[in-house]
Amino acid sequence: MKIRLDKYLADMGIGTRSEVKKLIQKGQVFVNENAVKKPETKIDTETDVVFCQGKPVTYAEFEYFMLHKPSGVVSATEDKKDKTVLDLINSNRKDLFPVGRLDKDTEGLLLITNDGQLAHRLLSPSKHVDKVYFARIDGKVTDEDVQIFAKGLDIGDDKPTLPAKLVVLKSSDISEIELTIREGRFHQVKRMFHAVGKEVTYLKRLRMGTLILDENLPAGEFRELTKKEIEELC
Repeated sequence: MKIRLDKYLADMGIGTRSEVKKLIQKGQVFVNENAVKKPETKIDTETDVVFCQGKPVTYAEFEYFMLHKPSGVVSATEDKKDKTVLDLINSNRKDLFPVGRLDKDTEGLLLITNDGQLAHRLLSPSKHVDKVYFARIDGKVTDEDVQIFAKGLDIGDDKPTLPAKLVVLKSSDISEIELTIREGRFHQVKRMFHAVGKEVTYLKRLRMGTLILDENLPAGEFRELTKKEIEELC
């Protein structure tokens, strides 16, 4: 792929387009050991070697991060009051965004990327991508609830939910469950349990599509996706 030198550097977080243009014009950028002073110079991202202020700058068109979202952080690119999930990602890229959202008090798996096409495939209602959650429920979850969830239920929207797979891990005054849904409606898991007279007290996403939350990744931490994880997602 061939792109302008100033875009190459800006995409990799070196600075804004105007900032990197100044660096280029000052002779601080080298391509294949030669100083280049024209921002519009075309760079082959596969073969050209770029240095900025003596440091190599390797180009990656897309980046993919797994974040173990903690409670208290909002799934947004920016927020005036609260810390966002992007504040937790140590990256110079300016085009990253969360794929979908988790409620502020919900924990677990969140994919952070700049790959818009992948995000669309994962979030498109027509794709019915599985999302798996662990939850603690205030109230005894029963086999009857399992059957109701399997049929889909009315949560106050125009249409009932799609059938969902509810697995009861512990049935007690405080129950523990695993739930697989194929939609991403607003507060969906909480609203589904509210519809059967129970309340979610803790919610954590474990999986989205083929991507599984790394059990060794502490809340608030992130890592790059492996090559295998990216291939399976894409």
